[in-house]
Amino acid sequence: MLDPLLILELATLGLATGYLAGLLGIGGGMLIGPFMTLIMSAKGVSADLAVKMAIATSMATIIFTSVSSVRAHHKRGAVRWDIVRGLAPGIVLGGAIASMGIFALLKGTTLALVFAAFISFSATQMLLDKKPKPGRDMPGWGGMVGAGTVIGLISGLVGAGGGFISVPFMVACNVAIINAVATSAALGFPIALANAAGYAISGTGLPGLPAGSLGYIWLPALGVIAACSVTTAPLGAKMAHKLPVAKLKRIFALVLYCLAGYMLWRGLHG
Repeated sequence: MLDPLLILELATLGLATGYLAGLLGIGGGMLIGPFMTLIMSAKGVSADLAVKMAIATSMATIIFTSVSSVRAHHKRGAVRWDIVRGLAPGIVLGGAIASMGIFALLKGTTLALVFAAFISFSATQMLLDKKPKPGRDMPGWGGMVGAGTVIGLISGLVGAGGGFISVPFMVACNVAIINAVATSAALGFPIALANAAGYAISGTGLPGLPAGSLGYIWLPALGVIAACSVTTAPLGAKMAHKLPVAKLKRIFALVLYCLAGYMLWRGLHG
């Protein structure tokens, strides 16, 4: 049984991350990861394993939030399904490589530093609001598969839905910000599914796992967060269509900077 206070904490986290998933297309993993690290550490899980379980559990929740938020975006015709089809094969490949190979080999503190570095870079790109070249477009099939592999690989290492990479990438290719956010929400599903399966397999039988674990994924937290996040994801998606583009970019960047700072601290101090 989970402590009532812990359930309340997880529920609040789920409501907040669901809203952000719909608003920013980041799948909620960027917020869940740091807070789940705190929760797992408080349960007495070792620092190294706590970071890995936080990353894996946050990724698994994206399976649910992505479906909820993408339905809301799809109703408004904002999802670029042609881009989803182009990036998805590479995403599944990159996710499998990350979650079943590299993730298990790296230390949790190293993963925390990787997390901080990549989302800081993405936040800076978004905050600077660099205008893409007028003639730039999404790459061809080979380029899409390659880009998808990178997105899936990095997402698998940091437990996020890939929006911190895919949104700036699509914007740089002259995809409108609202379409980039909506498409990123759709991409969260194959990213989360491929990586969650890998985390469950690669973490099987590890010593020190708390009760209710499926590999690196902590199922009690997954259940509470997912149940709450699906209720607020459509609300975030609705708000994304009302906010001006510049404000949406600033919100995206500031959220990422805050979370990068925390994970940098975790990585440096173990």
